[in-house]
Amino acid sequence: MNHNMIETVLGGVVLAIAAVFVVFAYTNASLRTTSGYELTARFDRVGELRQGDDVKLAGIKVGSVTGQRLDPETFQAVITMTVEPQIKIPADTVAEVASAGLMGGNYVLLTPGASDRELKPGEEIAHTQSAISLVDLIGKAMFSSKGGPEGSPGPASDPLAPQELPGPEGR
Repeated sequence: MNHNMIETVLGGVVLAIAAVFVVFAYTNASLRTTSGYELTARFDRVGELRQGDDVKLAGIKVGSVTGQRLDPETFQAVITMTVEPQIKIPADTVAEVASAGLMGGNYVLLTPGASDRELKPGEEIAHTQSAISLVDLIGKAMFSSKGGPEGSPGPASDPLAPQELPGPEGR
């Protein structure tokens, strides 16, 4: 009986530590959506952008992606985001779907313009840059090189190719 009581107490301690860890991870991982004013932006491709992903300005989280839908007329992705109320976004700001890294997710990067007019709640960011596929970039780099029979550089420009030495008459 004493053995069961120790296991029960130990299980309760493990569950309490796990709950503390989950709360700590949630508060420090910036997974919460930001309250603020709403903006929209249209993209041709959003990659793996999801609801709850960050909206960043100069690398600092200033908002969250709150929704996404497909415009049936233009076939563009319409992203809805909230931006903190104290951050005033110029009207000529560029919104870009950026990658957090090779294994990381995506986020919306805002690059402010120089306009004196600020975007008001509910307005659309007119200038956007869609997500860039890393797989597509690697494929283009691999298959667009100048190598091969038609574009091969030849022995004169290849430092590793064997060179013919001049004969006695060329010395």
